[in-house]
Amino acid sequence: MKAEVKKLDGATREISVEVEGDVVKNKFEDVFKKITQEAKIKGFRPGHAPRDIVEKEYSHVAHEQVLRELIPELYQQVLDKEKLDVVDYPHISDVKLERASLSFKAQVEVTPEIDIKNYKGIKLAYTKSAVSADELKRNLDSLKESRKIDVMDDSVAMGLGYPSLEELKAVMERQITTGKDNSQRHEIEHQLIDSLTKGLDVKLPQSLVAKQLEDMLRQTKVDLALKGVPKEKIMEQDEALRKEVEPQARRQVLVYLVLASIARSENIPVDDHMTQKVMELLYKNAQWEVKAA
Repeated sequence: MKAEVKKLDGATREISVEVEGDVVKNKFEDVFKKITQEAKIKGFRPGHAPRDIVEKEYSHVAHEQVLRELIPELYQQVLDKEKLDVVDYPHISDVKLERASLSFKAQVEVTPEIDIKNYKGIKLAYTKSAVSADELKRNLDSLKESRKIDVMDDSVAMGLGYPSLEELKAVMERQITTGKDNSQRHEIEHQLIDSLTKGLDVKLPQSLVAKQLEDMLRQTKVDLALKGVPKEKIMEQDEALRKEVEPQARRQVLVYLVLASIARSENIPVDDHMTQKVMELLYKNAQWEVKAA
């Protein structure tokens, strides 16, 4: 088999394949044997029709079956030999099949080569969470408004299921702290991702971008429907929503490819747990700067 892989751009490859001789002949032989066993030809019992008659009656069927079996086999051999990490099904073209030869081209998108350096030791800033007296007062005032009361005291706290006003304040303070911690975790994740992707110029596989875009667009429409937006109104916004979501989809694909590249460098399996494991690795090896609130 002759195989040539041509790089069309950062994420696209064109594979040209040519094979001659026994590989094709034997495949035709196997296919015709199966057809002969099952073919229904007038005047003959299944499996007993002469080969020349079977070939005459079923040449087109055999031709299609040989292509259906042989092209995927040869295509996979090239992927294995060239170590190509494809991200979608190939586009097959220029197919030429004779009884002793086959040639075709396959255009496919591959995972782009991303060389991420210095991913260990990324600087991350962490600010200790603290709740000021003013923040606590604002939350208590908001609670007073919602319950339409003038004074917060132990009696009100007990009515809410707390033994005292001080305990209610303590719970409220913990809730505010938790909210701040969650916000900060998101911010730190953004710091990390921005450090990894800053300055990268990567040709993203369009098939991955298209799939991510459709998934995000579908979820956006579901969220709008749950908020009570009429279906007709959502459909009218389709193009605008698509334009709004596409940059996010492209960024998410880029982030995934970057994390996958790091995973391969660290011998981490690229599976459903890959993102979590790589993020854990990056956090453990980061340079943390802890600031007071």
